[in-house]
Amino acid sequence: MKKSSQNSMNVDDPKLVFEKAFMMHSESEQLPEGLTECLESIVRPLAADGHAPAQNFLGLMYFHGLEVDQDYSEAVKWYRRAAEQDFAVSQNNLGLMYVNGLGVDQDYDKAVKWFRLAAEQGYGPAQNNLGLMYKEGLGVIQDHKEAFKFIKLAAEQGLAESQNDLGLMYQDGLGVAQDYVEAARWYRLAAEQGFVEAQNNLGYFYFSGLRVAQDYREAFKWCKLAADQGDAQSQYNLGNMYAHGRGVIQDYVQARKWYHLSADQGLAGSQYCLGLIYFDGLEVTQDYREAFKWYRLAAEQGDAQSQYNMAFMYKNGLGVAQDYAQAVKLLKLAAEQGFGQAQNNLACMYINGVGVTQDYREAVTWLRRAADQGLDMAQNNLARMYVNGLGVTQDYIEAAKWFQLAADQGYAPAQIALGTMYEDGVGVVQDQDVAVMWFRLQRRTKSLPPETWN
Repeated sequence: MKKSSQNSMNVDDPKLVFEKAFMMHSESEQLPEGLTECLESIVRPLAADGHAPAQNFLGLMYFHGLEVDQDYSEAVKWYRRAAEQDFAVSQNNLGLMYVNGLGVDQDYDKAVKWFRLAAEQGYGPAQNNLGLMYKEGLGVIQDHKEAFKFIKLAAEQGLAESQNDLGLMYQDGLGVAQDYVEAARWYRLAAEQGFVEAQNNLGYFYFSGLRVAQDYREAFKWCKLAADQGDAQSQYNLGNMYAHGRGVIQDYVQARKWYHLSADQGLAGSQYCLGLIYFDGLEVTQDYREAFKWYRLAAEQGDAQSQYNMAFMYKNGLGVAQDYAQAVKLLKLAAEQGFGQAQNNLACMYINGVGVTQDYREAVTWLRRAADQGLDMAQNNLARMYVNGLGVTQDYIEAAKWFQLAADQGYAPAQIALGTMYEDGVGVVQDQDVAVMWFRLQRRTKSLPPETWN
C-alpha cells in the first residue's frame, strides 16, 4: 500500500492535510510523519481559528511534550476549547485531566460532566470512563448497573479495555448476574486484540476451569502472549506453570527466567518464588545469599511468606548472620498478617525465650490464633500448653480437644498424644480400643516434624 499523501504538506487545503493526519493520529503519542515542521504553519493557526481537531491535537502535543515543552495547563486550555465545541475526543481528554488532577485541580464531578457529554455522542472511550466512574463511585453515587450499561456500550464498539472490564463485571456479578461463560467470551474478544490483562484473565479461566473446560495448554498459550508483552503478573503465572509442569514440561530454568523478568519489575510473588528456587537449588546452584536477597525484596513489600522464610534464615544463620532478634521481628510481621506458620513459630520463640523474653501467655495467644485457623501443628502445640499448664490453667479436657482437631487432620504427634490420653483415661473416657486406633493411624501417617520447642 502506498503511503498517504500526508507526508507532503504543500497542498492547497491545510485543513484537509491536518484532518487526514488527525484521523490517523488523534490519540497517538507520536506525531504523524511530516507534521512536526508544520506545527507553526498549520496546527497552531487552525487551532487559533477554532478548528476543534487541531485544538485537541495541540493539547495532545502539550500533554506528551511532543516538539513543545510538556505543559499540562496548556494541554487543558486547548482540550477545553475543543470540548466546548462538543468535540467528543477532547471532552474525554479533559475528563481524564480532571480525574488525574493534571493541569487542573482534581475534580471527579467535572470529570463525570465531560465524560458524560462525550459518552452521549457515542464516544467509546468516554463511555468506558463514565462506566468506571459509576463502578468506583467517583463523582457519582456508586451504581454497578449504570457502570455495566456504559462499559457494555463501549465494549460493543470493540474497545478492548472495555471488553476486558465487561468480562470482569460478568465474572464478579457486578451490575449483572454472574456469568462465567459471558466473562470468558468478552475476555476472548479483548485478548484477540492483544489486550494484556484480558489474555491473562482468559488464561486464568482455562487454568482454573471456570465454566470452560480446564485446559492447561490453552492457559499457557494466553499467559505466554501476555508475558511476551512484558506483563509482570503474566510472567509470574508463566513461571508457575513451568515450575509445576502445567501445560508445559516442568522446567525450573524457564521458571526462573520468567520469575526474574517479573521480579525485576517488583512483583513480590515472583521475588518470593526466586527465593525458593535459590534456597532449594532447583536446577541452579543452591545459593542462600541469593535466596535471602529475593526474600528480602518481597518481604519489604509486606509478603508474609517471605517474611517467614527470612525469619527462618536468620534463626538458622543461612545466607545471613544468625540473629534471633531479627527472626522474631520478621515472624511478628508475618504473624500480624495472619500467617499461621509464623504465628506458631513465633509462639515457639516465646516458649523457648529465643530472641525474646520467655512468655508463655504470649505464646498461647499466638498459638490460639494459628490453631483457630486450623493449623495442625499449632493445635498440637496449644494442646501441649494445656497439658503442662504453661500460660494457661492446666486442663486435660481442653488439651484433648485440641489434640483431636490436629489428629483428625492426620498430624502424627497429635495422634500419638491423643492415643496416650485414651489409654490412660486423661481428659477423655478411658478407651483402649480408641487408643489402639490412634496409635495405628499414626504409623500410617507421614508427618514432617514441626518446628517446636525442645
